[in-house]
Amino acid sequence: MSELSHTLAGPCRHQEEIKKSRFLALAAPVETSALALAFVQELADPAATHNCWAYRIGQDYRFNDDGEPAGTAGRTILQAIEGQGMDRVVVVVTRWYGGIKLGAGGLVRAYGGTAAECLRRAERLPIVSMVRLGLHCDFAELSLLKARLKDWQADIRSETFDADGVQLQLQLPENRVAEAQARIVDISRGRSVAVRLD
Repeated sequence: MSELSHTLAGPCRHQEEIKKSRFLALAAPVETSALALAFVQELADPAATHNCWAYRIGQDYRFNDDGEPAGTAGRTILQAIEGQGMDRVVVVVTRWYGGIKLGAGGLVRAYGGTAAECLRRAERLPIVSMVRLGLHCDFAELSLLKARLKDWQADIRSETFDADGVQLQLQLPENRVAEAQARIVDISRGRSVAVRLD
């Protein structure tokens, strides 16, 4: 399996007609399983024959065949997500039956192919691995540190003042951690060290 390194920039759709059945794939980026299930609930068409779906968010994934023969729909949609190197994505493929049976192989190709084509055409965003750093600094160094946050693409997640200074939690891309840690030591002349919290 390829590394899952992209998510969707926004919702997307793709429709195909296969042997008179209409297949509509709707996909969206999601951060939690609750959001994925809400997307499925919102977009499943009760008038359709089947609303099959799958999502993957890191190691968390689920799929549903919605009455199609086991393994012909939900799992193939999940395989399409993984095959496109996507993560943090939900896909619903809705089918309106057209009167011609497709057989198990035909269903696998129809559901998997419609989902894959939807994702293939979609605008992608790279997933950036984020890291949290914790540090304590003197009041005098706080403004210098805050001035550098943009350089490291860092955000302050929490800021707690005490008698000796400020306890900070930062969140930043993993590829900026080494630079941020080195600069924090420089700015504080060795008095502050940023440690990874996760």
